[in-house]
Amino acid sequence: MILRKTLRLLLPLLGSSLLASAQLMQPKAAFTRADSLRGGQPAERTCYDINYYHLDVKLDVANKAISGSNLFRFTATRDFTRLQFDLFANLAVEKVDYHGRPVPFTREANAVFVTFSQAIKQGSRDEFTVTYSGQPTVAKKAPWDGGLVFTQDAAGQPFVASACQGVGASIWWPTKDQQADEVDSMLISIAVPKGLKDVSNGRLRGTAKLPGGYTRYDWAVTNPINNYDVALNVGNYVHFNDLYQGEAGPLTLDYWVLPENLARAKTQFAANVKPMLKSMEYWFGPYPFYKDGYKLVDAPHLGMEHQSAVAYGNKYQNGYLGHDRSGTGWGDKWDFIIIHESGHEWFGNNVTSKDIADMWVHESFTTYSESLFVESQFGKPAGQEYLHGQRRNIQNDGPIIGPYGVNKEGSSDMYDKGASLLNMLRTAINDDAKWRGILRGISRTFYHQTVTGQQIIDYINKEAGRDFSPVFAQYLRHGSLPVLEMRVEKNQLLGRWVAAAPGFDLPVRLRLKGSEYQLVTPTPKWQPLPLPGATRDNVEVDTFNYYGGVLVD
Repeated sequence: MILRKTLRLLLPLLGSSLLASAQLMQPKAAFTRADSLRGGQPAERTCYDINYYHLDVKLDVANKAISGSNLFRFTATRDFTRLQFDLFANLAVEKVDYHGRPVPFTREANAVFVTFSQAIKQGSRDEFTVTYSGQPTVAKKAPWDGGLVFTQDAAGQPFVASACQGVGASIWWPTKDQQADEVDSMLISIAVPKGLKDVSNGRLRGTAKLPGGYTRYDWAVTNPINNYDVALNVGNYVHFNDLYQGEAGPLTLDYWVLPENLARAKTQFAANVKPMLKSMEYWFGPYPFYKDGYKLVDAPHLGMEHQSAVAYGNKYQNGYLGHDRSGTGWGDKWDFIIIHESGHEWFGNNVTSKDIADMWVHESFTTYSESLFVESQFGKPAGQEYLHGQRRNIQNDGPIIGPYGVNKEGSSDMYDKGASLLNMLRTAINDDAKWRGILRGISRTFYHQTVTGQQIIDYINKEAGRDFSPVFAQYLRHGSLPVLEMRVEKNQLLGRWVAAAPGFDLPVRLRLKGSEYQLVTPTPKWQPLPLPGATRDNVEVDTFNYYGGVLVD
């Protein structure tokens, strides 16, 4: 997802309404029963494993309304008679069909509870269909506030899209609305008025003419997909394509843009997409969705990491709406939305956090991928400069890990502070080949899986051969920064870490002015540091790669 904190830097240009309307990463004093229903994992959710959806809906653009059905095909994980799915309360559930007969349901907040007359047995495969209709929430300022966007293109034709990360896919379609259980495959059927096209995830299986001048577009997704990625994009699209010879073979590249953007799109996409894929595959492993292909789709909002159909709205310019978030100049040389949102194909879409509280798994690695892209294009010093420049966006305003079970993410520092954390780990490991192996190993080990943040931490610790748990705890669970305190006694340099996380022991690079850096590991206790000849005036800390405080007494 696009980092909202960037907007603070652009307020004079864009206006404060973008921040005011955002739903993600806003403070919340208390949590309600509705939050637990949305974010929790009660028995009514964990009793079934979702295998397949067929979302089949008609979009009434003129009335900003939607109607249709969703087929839920699942495997029972235990015996049960009651399950939960999710649909926002402003949308009507007309019926729930089970084996051709309606079954009773009740609603609470945005949750729907279905009761079956007989127990569905553990291990059995079964299905039900939800028919619904209504006017879904219209996004006030997508993609941050969630919902559907209804606008027009330059020719006055309708231009509609979904963007619902955080608030949830149930804002526009009935689904098991949580990240822990991704559907294995899906058919997305969107019927749109004459003259319009729908572009959704996966590959176009076919189209069908319907009564009333509507055309249905059937998109088949063959890989697991998290439900906030499921997208509709409706407009007067034109299409062009290309092919990338990637690590796993030929990867189809499909581009769906508005007619007025065609010439610019051909230039901008050619300049960015293949270099991005080369960099991401080098660092993270093969693109995770070869079967579903890679698409960029014009969107009436800034962008979103919709799996195999990345939404693009950066106005065909480099930077983030024409600006370099790092302030170093390196971010002006490439299109931020293409690189960042495509990076989520590896972290966010391939490896997905079970709970939004661990959204740092998505955003820290993807923000870090920007600096790796700069490195791949312009060299390691440039990538490090870009990463260092991003620190100006960090607020140190609270934990990056959010509260679990209530659909709440942590501080937006998960982007830039999280990226700095990963760079510090790379520096501490001090072996770039090993670090690249860890990054690729995450994508391979957790391929098409949902994970906890702790699983990622445990994996890095294991592969690094060092327990970085206190380091992760400091930067993910505390808003404050650690401070390296040093002093000289009897011609001996002493040092210690002062940090909120117990046992904090991050290796850090020190040197005498003009000499080579040495990697040393202070602890929370004062101890000698192996830097002979150090004085208060000639000791230097590599603060370019270490993000924290330094105090020399």
